[in-house]
Amino acid sequence: MGLSSMTGFARAEGEHDGVGWVWEAKSVNSRGLDIRCRLPGGMDSLESDLRVRAQKKFRRGAITLSLTLDRSGSGAQLRLDEEVVAQLAHIVAKLTERINSAPPHLDGLLRVPGVLVTGEAEESKEEREALEETILEGLESAFDGLAAMRESEGEHLGALLGEQLKVLTGLCDVAEKSAASQPESLLQRLQSRIAELRDSVPAVDEERLAQEVAFLAAKADVREELDRLRGHIQAAQELISPKAGSKEAVGRKLDFLCQEFNREANTICSKSADMELTRIGVEIKTVVEQFREQTQNIE
Repeated sequence: MGLSSMTGFARAEGEHDGVGWVWEAKSVNSRGLDIRCRLPGGMDSLESDLRVRAQKKFRRGAITLSLTLDRSGSGAQLRLDEEVVAQLAHIVAKLTERINSAPPHLDGLLRVPGVLVTGEAEESKEEREALEETILEGLESAFDGLAAMRESEGEHLGALLGEQLKVLTGLCDVAEKSAASQPESLLQRLQSRIAELRDSVPAVDEERLAQEVAFLAAKADVREELDRLRGHIQAAQELISPKAGSKEAVGRKLDFLCQEFNREANTICSKSADMELTRIGVEIKTVVEQFREQTQNIE
């Protein structure tokens, strides 16, 4: 199993004993695992179970779960609203006392708004549990679809990240070659400065000049930063190519490595003694930022 993205969408639907159901699962970026539920009335009891199932399946991401039920095929029932019927009977009795008229017909009374109401057929405990179990099985199907989409997107991101790490490795090689010429550049710069001041300062001893150049070259040495940067690149390569079957969430580790990339790039720029090495350091920072943007979507 490779990388997994935090964005995706899945839909699962089915039917049980005349009741249709539809699950929709949406996922976007998040620092942790954030689960939001939209359940129809009477289904709130499912929330704790679906949260447990989601936590077993995913590590990070803001996941919104939406359940829709269609009971039109389960058999609706007409019933009398006893409260309305009682009020209506009381009114009819009062009118009969006051007005000498024939009693109202039954069909007329049934047309009074509120006398007849449509209700759903009552479910037994066993029927209710069977429906909920079927709905939760459908949720697992939606989770599988969401995970598959996230993994597909993660595979694409992994390829992009791999290419960016190759670019960083190449920039490290170029930076190393540029850094190798820094002592010569420092010597030339120092000699040029001394030549400018020749009339106002005494002659500089060649040995002292060599010592100054060696001191400045040591301060400008970026080999240690480049070695650390290469080590961080190798660690990132291992994270985006996990062993088969691994389900580790690596997004936060990659985010930490991005911080280390930037730290080394900043130090290289600050130690640079020539424009070429500075340019390479800035280019490293640019690629690191592109890498960081992609890792924000990794689970």
